[in-house]
Amino acid sequence: MSTIHDKVLALFREEIPGYLSGNGEEIPLELDSDLFDAPGDDLHDALNAFEQTFNVDLSVVRWSCYFPWQNTPLLTRWFKAKREDIDAKRLPLTVRMFAESAAAGRWLFN
Repeated sequence: MSTIHDKVLALFREEIPGYLSGNGEEIPLELDSDLFDAPGDDLHDALNAFEQTFNVDLSVVRWSCYFPWQNTPLLTRWFKAKREDIDAKRLPLTVRMFAESAAAGRWLFN
């Protein structure tokens, strides 16, 4: 694992608490951890820190690929769609994606 990967993982671990296992143990984030279930404030803080630390512009990210329900029009959510159906089409958003983008100096995905 390269140094940049270690630094990105450390940054995300600092900002986002790990996940709880079935018996209540905290499981720390790994490079392939999906950030979909990360608390919104923690994820927002991690993204801000990532952008500042690694100078990667995240304004080009198509967030609707990773969080489709939040980007579905309100009327569609109320009357036409089931969240499970929409979220089933989402792409995973992993720490590794951010590490590879940091190494490249730009967002590499979608």
